[in-house]
Order: sequence, then C-alpha cells, then structure tokens
Amino acid sequence: MRLLSKGSKMYSILFNKCPKCHIGRFWATNNPFRNMIFSTKNICKSCENCSLSYELEIGFWYGSMYVSYAISVGIMLIFWTLTNFFYPSINVLNEILIISFAIILISPLNYHISRLIWINFFIKYTPNNTF
Repeated sequence: MRLLSKGSKMYSILFNKCPKCHIGRFWATNNPFRNMIFSTKNICKSCENCSLSYELEIGFWYGSMYVSYAISVGIMLIFWTLTNFFYPSINVLNEILIISFAIILISPLNYHISRLIWINFFIKYTPNNTF
C-alpha cells in the first residue's frame, strides 16, 4: 500500500478525510485557520458518507492535546536547531521569542492536524462501503 493512497492513515490526515471511509470530510473546510477561529461551526459531527460519529465518547478530544504537544515540541526543536545553526551567537531571549512566534503562528495547523491524527489512532479504514 502506498503512503498517500486511499486506505492509508496519511491519506485521511493530509486530505481531511473521514478515517473510516476516506470519502467524507472530517473538517467542514480544509483551511486550518478558519477551523481554529470558527471551531464550533467547522467541526463536522459525523461523516456525510458513512455516518461515523467523530466524537467516539465524551472527552474523546482531550487525547489530541498529547498529539498537539508532540507536534509543538517537534516544531520547537526544529526552530531551535535552525536558529542555532544560522545564528550561533543569538541571544537566548531572541531565540525564545522566535520559537514562541513560530508556535503561535503554526497553532491553527497544529490543532487541525492533531485531531485528525488522534481519531486515526482509533478508527480503521473500511473499504468498499462495507459499513
């Protein structure tokens, strides 16, 4: 199976698809910045194709905070490495400001992707509409 072909977890995550059928949308829009600002309006409650309810249980989305934390740590490490590589004599305060700005700027994308990753941990792809 190819990494970005229908049926892979990456397909569902990168193309905003339902983790079960890979046809319906998970988010109402593909724009992470709109999803973050208008989050209550842009979250689909269930898939329009297979009727999978996206909130598997009460408090299900609390786990996506762990995924979001891991993504944030990765972003911090990348920006820390880049600032130390290109500016070895950078002031620590400036380095913290650059990393903080990067985290804030990328937070809508982080929110968008972390929920998709989290639900893909628990839902398996079911091909050919055999629901």
